[in-house]
Amino acid sequence: MNIQALLSDKVSQALIAAGAPADCEPQVRQSAKAQFGDYQANGVMAVAKKLGMPPRQLAEQVIASLDLTGIAAKVEIAGPGFINIFLDPVFLALRVDEAAASDRAGVTKVAQPQTVVVDYSAPNVAKEMHVGHVRSTIIGDAAVRTLEFLGHKVIRANHVGDWGTQFGMLIAFLEKQQNENAGDMALADLENFYREAKKHYDEDAEFAERARAYVVKLQGGDEYCRQMWRKLVDITMTQNQLTYERMNVTLTRDDVMGESLYNPMLPGIVADLKEKGLATESEGATVVFLDEYKNKEGEPMGVIIQKKDGGYLYTTTDIACAKYRYETLHADRVLYYIDSRQHQHLMQAWTIVRKAGYVPDSVPLEHHMFGMMLGKDGKPFKTRAGGTIKLTELLDEAMERARRLVGEKNPDMPADELEKLADAVGIGAVKYADLSKSRTTDYVFDWDNMLAFEGNTAPYMQYAYTRVLSVFRKAGVDESSLTAPVTITEDREAALAARLLQFEETLTTVAREGTPHVMCAYLYDVAGLFSGFYEHCPILSAGSDAVRQSRLKLALLTAKTLKLGLDTLGIKTVERM
Repeated sequence: MNIQALLSDKVSQALIAAGAPADCEPQVRQSAKAQFGDYQANGVMAVAKKLGMPPRQLAEQVIASLDLTGIAAKVEIAGPGFINIFLDPVFLALRVDEAAASDRAGVTKVAQPQTVVVDYSAPNVAKEMHVGHVRSTIIGDAAVRTLEFLGHKVIRANHVGDWGTQFGMLIAFLEKQQNENAGDMALADLENFYREAKKHYDEDAEFAERARAYVVKLQGGDEYCRQMWRKLVDITMTQNQLTYERMNVTLTRDDVMGESLYNPMLPGIVADLKEKGLATESEGATVVFLDEYKNKEGEPMGVIIQKKDGGYLYTTTDIACAKYRYETLHADRVLYYIDSRQHQHLMQAWTIVRKAGYVPDSVPLEHHMFGMMLGKDGKPFKTRAGGTIKLTELLDEAMERARRLVGEKNPDMPADELEKLADAVGIGAVKYADLSKSRTTDYVFDWDNMLAFEGNTAPYMQYAYTRVLSVFRKAGVDESSLTAPVTITEDREAALAARLLQFEETLTTVAREGTPHVMCAYLYDVAGLFSGFYEHCPILSAGSDAVRQSRLKLALLTAKTLKLGLDTLGIKTVERM
């Protein structure tokens, strides 16, 4: 249940009754401090200004019309006209009862599901994934999981770099390898393969000429070149799929939408932009001049969509990409998880898309950009030798560190259980450390912090979940035996209950803004409130069976919320730690 939405409706009606316009914003927010209640309505000041009346006077009129019977125990005016709302413990108890009985922790699916296309991960063919792919892959996947949980239809779009002039060089080198070795290369050597191909291209004129001829043939649809190209794509994506599965990321081979997919659309788009008078010839190239962007001389910036040799650019592909997602995939909303350095490039492509009428304004194109992953020295995260760190190497190290950590705490644990736990903790730690930081900022990668059992980390959250489960083990009960209703008499019970009931609001925020760190902060808060509740409100030794059952239901909803919340982040939970 979304209490914020319920209160927004009620406050909105009261504002209108007090003379506010029908489109007024009630601005209902979760309160930052307990003394201001559970929620605050902050919209009175803005409306009062429009109506030309003192905010406090309007607030009094709003409260006079505000019917929160059975929802709030107390409503008061604070400061110049804020309205503080304190939820009724009986209302909280009833909602907790409903949510604890639901396998979705009380979260309802959206009434009007959208088709949302999410562009994320985007590795390159014939190159291994490296740390630069981490943020796009895991932040994008958390957004996808959240949108799906809320009931939207999500289309995952893995925009793989599988096209371009380098493929002539790669095909020529693959041919050479096959002629010499008869066998197929392993992808572990892909980096090496790419480097060697480049070396041949730079040093062997005959090889370079063949490579250039293969680009033309590939782009012309030559069957032999297409076959070799497909082999390169297959080898790469097979390897990437293993990495996705290891990272508990939901991408599959079916989600690959490579740059090559849009290739047939490019000539038509260039012709159409010319016909619409948006693109013109300039020094042999086809260019769109945008008034919205100025060059150093203050003139409209020219965005090239076709070079004078006939080649297309990333911008052309991105225009086609947006058009395809609207026309063919019928997207109601498109999200791109691409790093912040690409922002201007995307904005220019989308400005052209809007001007050409390929995607209407009613369909948002959103760049959910993110900062870089830095080492402790504040520079981009690299190997000691200064090379790029492969993603598989990063995951190997995470597993190794987690194995040591878990082994020290559980010396007698059977090997297979230890491995499962190390996987959940190690991979979870790498993902959570990233997801818990605001995506718009750069973040510092630090092994010690991410594997700590204190603070807002994956090991702490996973441990918090097992701690709640252990209460049920000690009590010797399961969910079905909890028949007594929830009653809330203590402040700590009320605080935990109110926060648990904000799960749906948190999911809605993450889905709207693409901000998984909001979910991490929420779950960390829930774990902390549960700790306080557990210490001050005896569960197993409660004064009566009814109180014991009521508190067990609060514990049950805590466990469900932590598990479902971590699942939307792609973080595995375990039963014991």
